[in-house]
Amino acid sequence: MRAYSLDDVHATRKRKDSWWTVFLVDPVACRLTLLVANHTSITPNGLTRFSLILGMCSAICFAAGRLVPGALLFYLSFMVDCMDGKIARLKGTGTAFGLWLDYVGDRIRVVCCAAGLASGQYAVTGEVAYILLGAGVAVLDLFRYVNAPQMKRVREVVKENRLGRLAAVESVAAPGHARPVEAVLAAGHAGHVRPVEVVMPREAITPREPMRIVPFEERRPRPRGGKRSRLPRRFGRLLARRRVRSHLISGIEFHAAVFVVAPLVGRVALVPLAVASGALLLLNEVFLIYRMWLFSRVVPAAPLVEKVPRVSV
Repeated sequence: MRAYSLDDVHATRKRKDSWWTVFLVDPVACRLTLLVANHTSITPNGLTRFSLILGMCSAICFAAGRLVPGALLFYLSFMVDCMDGKIARLKGTGTAFGLWLDYVGDRIRVVCCAAGLASGQYAVTGEVAYILLGAGVAVLDLFRYVNAPQMKRVREVVKENRLGRLAAVESVAAPGHARPVEAVLAAGHAGHVRPVEVVMPREAITPREPMRIVPFEERRPRPRGGKRSRLPRRFGRLLARRRVRSHLISGIEFHAAVFVVAPLVGRVALVPLAVASGALLLLNEVFLIYRMWLFSRVVPAAPLVEKVPRVSV
């Protein structure tokens, strides 16, 4: 069996991660990963199952009103959940089923812990606010993890369509093959074309003027601002050097605030921290959706001629 070093483990870390993971989980998780990789034969799926068991124990503690043990078990569960990916990348033993198991296990852990925290505090205090808290945490978490892959899919589709359609339009507008705009539009009404991202002249286009295509590399660069605009870039580069993502709160920080920090502080912090972190997470999701919307409409769309099958008569 190969002996791995701590540098080998560090090489398996994500290029960018949440600040909670980078500063408060990875320093311990990497060293535990080194021990597991060199002295055991535990598989990534085995670690994922162990993480889920710890998460269920955390939910039981929350349901019993034991906030501090529940918070510590949730932290350990998340740490082990970070280790399974490192082991998979380190040893090359990751599987497609492991990706599914890790994703579903995370959702089960969060929903169960939210239900346990809500039921445990309602049993002690009789306040309906804790039931609403548990439901809100579960719904927000599910929205976050349903929305993320869909946004990624949209970005990939936009990139693929942009490159493919731009290349096709360039071939249509090439010397000897240029077609007037009204012909392209007419073909579009006939159902033989699909949208493509091109840049049209600002002035009105004459009926026989061909489309003008502006390559992306020739677009006018944005003017640089002063010190105020340079500060965010410097801060972004500083975060990147430490592998920290630029946004303040993500699903990981949200879970940490609700299931680790708030229970350790005490019952008085449960609702305020959950509401505050949930609001920040929702704002972050709205901002990401807005950026995705801007990305999907960077340049206006115009129709693109597709190959029409010939019909013999």
